Amino acid sequence: MEANDRFYRDRNYNSSEDSVKVPSVKVENEKKLTKLDILRKLSSGTELREGIDNVVSGGMGGLIVVYNLRAEGVFQGGFSIDCKFSSKRLFELSKMDGAIILSEDFSKILYANTLLVPDSNLTSFETGVRHQVAERTAKQINGLIIAVSERRGEITIYYGNSKYVLQPTEVLIRRATETLQILEKQREVFNEILINLNVLELTNLVSIVDVCRVLQRIEMIKRMSGIINEYILELGKDGVILRMRMREIIRGIEKEGIFIIKDYFKNILETREFFSNLNFEEILDAENIAESLFHESLDKSIIPKGYRILNKTNLNNENIENLIRGFGNLDGIVNSENLASVLGNLADNFKREFINLKEQIMIGKMI
Repeated sequence: MEANDRFYRDRNYNSSEDSVKVPSVKVENEKKLTKLDILRKLSSGTELREGIDNVVSGGMGGLIVVYNLRAEGVFQGGFSIDCKFSSKRLFELSKMDGAIILSEDFSKILYANTLLVPDSNLTSFETGVRHQVAERTAKQINGLIIAVSERRGEITIYYGNSKYVLQPTEVLIRRATETLQILEKQREVFNEILINLNVLELTNLVSIVDVCRVLQRIEMIKRMSGIINEYILELGKDGVILRMRMREIIRGIEKEGIFIIKDYFKNILETREFFSNLNFEEILDAENIAESLFHESLDKSIIPKGYRILNKTNLNNENIENLIRGFGNLDGIVNSENLASVLGNLADNFKREFINLKEQIMIGKMI
C-alpha cells in the first residue's frame, strides 16, 4: 500500500433485514483515509495499538471494523456497547467471538460480538477464514478492517483493496536506521552538488544538466524521507529520535528546491507535479528530465533568475522581486552598476554583503 494510495470506489449492496441498523448518511460525506492516517492511528503508544498488542500477547485473535457509511449491511447480531474506547475494553471484548465495531473517528466502541457477512463473491487471496472475511469486508465497505491472527500473532490491516501487515518494532527500527544512513549519504552528495551549482551560477556557467542533477537529488531525498516517515509513524513513540535525526538531515531541502524551480522554470506547480509523477527509474534519467522540462540538450547553457542566491542575503522578498524584475536575472544583477535605482540606500550594503557571499561560495563553503 503506497503512501498516497486512496481507494474510494462507490459500490451499492443490499442490507440484510437482521443487520444492525445505523442511521444512514450520504456516502459523499464519508471520511477518506490515507495509509499515513491509518499508521498514525495504529502507531506504538496509541491506545488502539496498546489494546491490539494486548490481544496479541494474550494469544487471542480478533476482527475490528472501523464503521463507515457502507458498513450497515455487513455486520449482524452482537450487542450494542456505545461506550468510550479504551485499550482495556477492547481487550476484554476480544475474548468473545465475533467482530468489534468502532466508530468512524475511533473514539467509541459501538458493537461487539457481531457477525461479519460480506459478499462471498468478492475475491480473497487469504487462506484463513478470519482474514478472508476481513479482506472481503474491507473491499465491500471500502473501509478499514484490522485482523489479529491468533496463530501467528500478526496484525493485518485491510483498507478497501489494500493490505498491510504491521511490522515488529525491532524490524521497523532496523529498516528505518538503514534507510536513514542511506539518506544521510544522499544529503552529503546533494551538498556537494549544491556547492558546485553556487559557483556555476556566480560564474554564469550553468548548464541544463547541472539543474537536472540537483533536482534529481532533491526528489530522491524526498522519496527516501517519505519511506522513513512511514516507518517512524508506525513506530510512534519509539520513533521520536529517528524523526529528529531525519528532520536534521533534510532541513532546508524543500526550500532549496522551490528556489531552484523559481530560478529556472515559469510554473512552480507544474514542475513539482512533473517530478511527483516520476517513478524512481525515471528520476535517475537526467536526459529524459531535460527533454521533458527544457526541451533542450543537457549541455545547453542557462541563466538563473537569482531567487536562490539572493535569498541568502538580507534583502526582503520585495527587494529581490524588484531586482529580478529590473535586471532580468542573476547575471544582470551581478554586473549592474545601477543597483541604487532599485535598492536606493540599501545598494551599498547589498554590494558589500554580496561580495562577502561570493567569496564564501568561491572557496567552496556551504551557504
